[in-house]
This record gives sequence, structure tokens and C-alpha cells, in this order.
Amino acid sequence: GDLRMALAALAGHDGRGQQVAELLQHRLGGNGVLAGHPVGNLMLTGLTEMHGGDTVRALGVLEQLLGVQGRVLPMAAVPLDLVATVASTDPDDPQETRRIRGQVAIASTPGRVQDIRVSPADPPVPEETLAAIARADVVCLGPGSWYTSVLPHLLVPRLREALAASPARVVVVLNLEPQPGETDGFSPQEHLAVLQAHLGGVSLHTVIADAAAVVDRRGLLSAVQGCGAELVLAPVAASDGTPQHDPARLAAALASVVGAR
Repeated sequence: GDLRMALAALAGHDGRGQQVAELLQHRLGGNGVLAGHPVGNLMLTGLTEMHGGDTVRALGVLEQLLGVQGRVLPMAAVPLDLVATVASTDPDDPQETRRIRGQVAIASTPGRVQDIRVSPADPPVPEETLAAIARADVVCLGPGSWYTSVLPHLLVPRLREALAASPARVVVVLNLEPQPGETDGFSPQEHLAVLQAHLGGVSLHTVIADAAAVVDRRGLLSAVQGCGAELVLAPVAASDGTPQHDPARLAAALASVVGAR
């Protein structure tokens, strides 16, 4: 799903690119076994099979169809599962935990995530992905589903080692509000603490947050400084009041961080 979303976001602005992007995002209707599945996921699965399991080559085909500017690369060369331990919401048995497998299941299961891992635990990473990290000027973590989209990049050992060795500036973009089912009740500081616990040698340089979304600025500043990073408060939220980042505003904030390097 994240690969599909990245492809659609980077699609060319010409008519063809946008049409193919809409096709990728379209979910099949009806009541059959494929009902609700995004067309893009099926296309990527089929292309990966056609290319002998090579996801990088499959993504390359879709990049050409979409007129993508840049590259979309997978974090692992094999399919990954997320496995989380989720605390019980039962007040009569608060110590109970459940082992939940799968991105959607984890995101939709009530209870606080206590830990999360990938399976297999040490998957191979495409050389193209490692090379891109080594060449990067900036690596951006977030915004997104904290446990199921942001943290997984730090759970793959070879990917984490590449991030730690990269000369890139590592920028964290905090979410505008907690995500129901994953980070209920989390403050910005708690989001950052969870990320910090999984860094494993990766250094943070900058944390971007929307000023209006931060209640305890002093607390967040202390947490950011505790990570050895600088805090940038910028108006990056959409102007319509929804808890979404405005692409142009976020791009401007990132550009200022890159320019200050």
C-alpha cells in the first residue's frame, strides 16, 4: 500500500500520469474476493511475479507508466509482515496482551502497541535502496501511521545500518494529531520517544512540527534536544482544518531545512 501511495503521489502532472494514478488508487467494487482491493496493489503483485520476484523492476515499469519524477524503492527485497504486541483495553485484565499480525489489523486493533517487529526479522534489502540512502542529502521520516508506516524503516537491520552510515540529514515530520487505533492519546513527545527507542544508531538532525498542533512547546523542545536534534515549528497543516499536512507548506519547511544545511 505504501509503495502504491508513493507512486501515485509522484505521478507526472500530464493527463496520462494522473489517469494512471487514479487507476492505481481505484478500489474494486462488487462482492467478489477482490472487492475493496486497490488496482495498484494487484498491478504491482502481477508485475513482480512477471519479473521473477524483483520488486524494483516491477516498480520501474509502473514508474514509466506514471511518468514518475524520481524513484520509488522498497525497503526489503522480500514481502514483510508486521507483528505487534498490543495491550488489552479490558479494565478487568489490564496485563493481558495480544499478538497482532498485519498492518491493517495492527492499525485497527484497540489498545496501545507495546512493541512491533518485522517478519522475517533480517530481510535482504535491494542494493538500489541502499545506494539511494548512501547518496541522499535528506532522509525524511514521517508523517504517517507511526507504528505501521514510519517505524518499520528502523526495524530492518540493514536499512537501519544504512541510515546510520548515511551522510544525509535525517528529518522527522511529526503527525498533526494521534491516529486512532495506533497512537491514541499520544503527545508529540510520545511519538518522538517511540521513534527514538528504535533509532539504533541513526542520528536525528531536525524535527518539524506544526505550532498549532503542539500544546506543550517546552516539553517538545526538551524531547527534541534530548535526541540531539533541532526543533522547527512551522505552519505545515492544511488550511481547511483537517489533520492533514499541506503539501506546499510542508515542502517549504523541508526546503528551509535543506537550505540551512
